[in-house]
Parts: sequence; structure tokens; C-alpha cells
Amino acid sequence: MTEKRPVLVATEADDPTADRVITHLNQRDVPVVRFNLADIGDGLTVSARYGTRSAHTAGRVLTLLTPSRAARLDDVRAVYWRRPTWPTFPHLGPDDARFAAAQTRHGLGGVLHGLDGLLWVNHPARNAEADYKPHQLGLAQRLGLAVPPTLITNDPPEAREFVAAHPKVIYKTLRLTSYQRDGVRLAPWAEPVSADEIDDRVRVAPHLFQVCIDKTCDVRVLIVGRHVFAVRIKSDLLDWRRDYSALTYSVVTLPAPLETALFAFLDVFGLASGSFDLAVDRDGAHWFLELNPNGQWGWLEECSGLPMAAAFADLLARGETP
Repeated sequence: MTEKRPVLVATEADDPTADRVITHLNQRDVPVVRFNLADIGDGLTVSARYGTRSAHTAGRVLTLLTPSRAARLDDVRAVYWRRPTWPTFPHLGPDDARFAAAQTRHGLGGVLHGLDGLLWVNHPARNAEADYKPHQLGLAQRLGLAVPPTLITNDPPEAREFVAAHPKVIYKTLRLTSYQRDGVRLAPWAEPVSADEIDDRVRVAPHLFQVCIDKTCDVRVLIVGRHVFAVRIKSDLLDWRRDYSALTYSVVTLPAPLETALFAFLDVFGLASGSFDLAVDRDGAHWFLELNPNGQWGWLEECSGLPMAAAFADLLARGETP
């Protein structure tokens, strides 16, 4: 029966955001099979059979087992791909660990990625495609969204020329990457940059330079299916992620043409959900900054009171692309 088909929730062990969604699924009497890719072994077993068996019997049988749950993957109604972690196999030697990691990505990952005919929120391949900022900026511009003048380059003279041509320019990372320098963890905040700071180190890799919008506030927009949750984030910070205690929140309604463009943005990438960051200037115009296809939103539900987890649960329970 359709009502008993489970929802798969792929995420790490400690994920309060996923817990919120699972609570709502439980309230709807929807079976849930939660697992983490890193549990492969005693904590996670996958089996997949392919090939023609007979004219009257399906040739694909896929199962996934955890210590407390079992699922026949062909009977799953939806997959919530939250924040699963891949195994690193620390008990193995370096070569064996690298081999096992590759087999897991292409074995377990391949079985899961091949699940079709069901709702993904979101399919990891679609998340990965949507995670390239240059692709995002180009699409936003084609859809008519306001995009701050932006340069992506590893050419120092061009970078200096761009920075000098505008009153205020910031540097942003192209990909969130945790790293340390001399034992000190560096945070990837947006930072102001001047032309005289740019030297030949820029040649090492592409850098993103963007004109800083003279903003009055930021807006984080979470779209779940066809539901839009927009929250105004007010602070005096250039990058509001620096200090969550300094933020104030209020629920806002987006202009209809902007909503339409954001829906179209997700549709191009085949995403059922995504979190957009917008800046609002002193004339009230909304500027596209970026999309996080799998962004955090649990804290925003707490601060705004918006029913975000319930919207995810409703979408997953239906198991249909909106």
C-alpha cells in the first residue's frame, strides 16, 4: 500500500534539522528509514541485484538495512538527502581506506543515485550541479534577477582594475572549504578588498570579487516544493553569518515576479528545495547573491515561527514532484 511506503532520510548522526522533519513524518504515520553513509558495515548494509530474470519478473531488487530498519528501495516513496557523511575507514591502512572509500562512493552511492521514479529532496547530483557559483550567477542574470557586478579571475591585473573601478568590492569564496593556517582555523566570511591588496597569489586559483551592495538588510528565502518562506535578516554586519546573536528576524513577502524567478531557478536545476540569499538595497531592490541547494534552515524556523519542517514532511509524505 502507498501509505506504508517509507521515506529515506540520509543524514549524519547528529542532525537536529532532520529530527524536526522526522518528527512531522512520524505524526503523519509515515514510515522513516534514517541512515548515514558512514555507517556502511555493521551499521548499514545495501544489496542490489540487476539483470533480466524472466519475462514476468522484475530484474532489479534493491534493499537497504540498518540495525533497526529495513527498506526495499523500489518501494520507497521519497528520499530526503540532508547531510550524510561518507566513511573514511580509519581502521584501514591508507591504500585500503582509499580503495574502500572509492568502492563505497560508486557502490552504495551508485545504488542510491540510480533510484528513479520517486521524489528526491534533493538528488545529490542535482545539488552538486547547482553548487557552482558561476553557474548560479549566469542563470540568475538570464532569469532577470539583479546580480551585483562580479568578476571571477586568477588574473591579478584584471582583478586590480575591477576593484579600483568600484567604490567598494568584497572577496567571497567560490566554495565553502574548512581549512587552517598555522593551526588557526580560518572562516570564509565575505571581506572588503582593496586594489593594493591584490598580488600574484591571485594567480594560484580563481577568486570571486563582487561589488558590495549598499544594503538595508538581507533576506533568506527557503523554498520547499511550492511553498516560499522569506525571512528578513537585519544586522550591521557585512556578512551576517559572523554573529547570529546580533541578528533580528521578521517574516516578509516577496514580490510576485521575484518568486516566479526563484521557482524557475530551482526548476532549471531540478531541485525540489533550495535556500536563496538576497540583499535589499536602499531603494528596496532585491539582489541575488547565491543559492545553497541544501542550506541550513532549522535555526530560521525557530526564530521566525514559520512551518518549514512541516512543509518538508508534507512534500516527502506525498512523494510527488511539486
